[in-house]
Amino acid sequence: MSQQPLLADRGFYLGPLFRRAADRHGAVFVTLDRPLDTHPSLGVDLDYRVLADVVEELSGRLWAAGVRPSEQVVVHKTDNVDIVLLTCAVSRIGAVPVLLSPGLAAPVVGQLLERLRQPWLITDRAKLDGPLKDAGIAARVRRTLSVDDAPGAEPLAEYAGAEPPAPVRLHPREPALITHSSGTTGVPKLAVHCPNTMWNRLVPQKAMGWPTRGETAALHMSFVHSRFYHLLGVLLHFGSPLVLITDPEPASVGPLLARHRPGIVETHPNTFVLWEELADAPGAPLSRVKSYGSTFDAIHPRTVRRLLGASRRRAPWLIQLYGQSETGPVAFQWFTRRSVERADGRRVGIGIPGFTRVRVADPDGRPVAPGTPGRIEARTRGRILTYLGAPAQYERQLDGGWWQMGDMGYMSRLGALHLIDREVDRIDAVHSNLAVEDALMERLEELREVVIVAGADREPVPVVCVRDEQPLDPERWREATADLPAMAEPRQWRFEELPMTATWKVKRVEITRMLTETRASVRA
Repeated sequence: MSQQPLLADRGFYLGPLFRRAADRHGAVFVTLDRPLDTHPSLGVDLDYRVLADVVEELSGRLWAAGVRPSEQVVVHKTDNVDIVLLTCAVSRIGAVPVLLSPGLAAPVVGQLLERLRQPWLITDRAKLDGPLKDAGIAARVRRTLSVDDAPGAEPLAEYAGAEPPAPVRLHPREPALITHSSGTTGVPKLAVHCPNTMWNRLVPQKAMGWPTRGETAALHMSFVHSRFYHLLGVLLHFGSPLVLITDPEPASVGPLLARHRPGIVETHPNTFVLWEELADAPGAPLSRVKSYGSTFDAIHPRTVRRLLGASRRRAPWLIQLYGQSETGPVAFQWFTRRSVERADGRRVGIGIPGFTRVRVADPDGRPVAPGTPGRIEARTRGRILTYLGAPAQYERQLDGGWWQMGDMGYMSRLGALHLIDREVDRIDAVHSNLAVEDALMERLEELREVVIVAGADREPVPVVCVRDEQPLDPERWREATADLPAMAEPRQWRFEELPMTATWKVKRVEITRMLTETRASVRA
């Protein structure tokens, strides 16, 4: 009698994703908001079978160009869905995709390339003629391939029509995908994933996706983040029609969602704040949503309430996942219309039974009593293998198998995890910057965003963004902050001025640096 494979032998592979979905479900529609840069003639109305063919055709081009198994292939190009297809094509031939955000500054790209092993680079004219032009990239890569006619690169189109090779399957514990951390506190770290750790993240997410199987899913997410590929694995497994979005502006998104009436919507928390205005937009674009998904960062209760209120389904919910690139989701919770009315925005849920455990520990790694603040740690089978080029830094975040999340929090007596702040963002005068921000978002509906950061003298400085760039009303601000910790006068910025990561996380350390430099220039 054959034995079931051990858990350590299981793997989640990106190469066959679309072909398996096409074989299982047929020509399920996939709608884009802009044509693929690799295949612009296909337009925006595609399906599983078309995308499976594109992945295989791209893998044939890459093989003909000379890419071979276990070689590292950097994908760094203008944001578009073909980043996903190129990633799957690289994986299909056993090479290792290295996904670098389109928003990374050229010097950062250069530093990350230095950590790799003579990688290939797939990019485009916009990058090579723009940010990368004077960055000396060519000396750091084996060869450069372009999805268009970028000068100094080999066009992938030269290899169009090449016969796709047979798929290559790496060992489940061999590096198979490299993504990068958010970089909120400096140069991002390169996170090395293998099929086995990715499988251990996928299984619980499939279980969470079971109630919405087959619903149309609208996604606006970073195509270079591992979370996107796990969600894609869930949706393709269940045969969900897809609406993949690159432009998050409500004027563009509203009509697209109104046309397709998705039952599933997932994006970054800060994008959901932007999409609050879709709640009463023409055509009721959110009226058929059964499930919202939010990860990458905590989400404001005000935003959750507006999103759930926009749905006309009988019992919609929002699921919030707490985790990071290195671990995948380690805790989760659900919001319903009823529960959000009494929700604590700092509660991020419980560990995933059978897959993750979370705890709060003191500086010496000893668990603390319920209600006592400490550092948040997680134990999970989905943890990455290492940081490429920085193994010592990886080991420093491990404590006997417990991974230090870099956050401060506490556990309730019932075992629910509450997030206080990132360790590096703590300000002595404020118990929780995040809690103050939640309160202000609740009290001032005109706010698009508010971020509490440390100023030049470590004083709390609120940086606010107001919808439609209207001036902040001083009197309303005074009323809203009367019972909150004393803070400096608010600085009003345009939302676009906030330094952000690929997943729209605000870089608080960078804002502090900007404020400090501004003060220094005024003194000078």
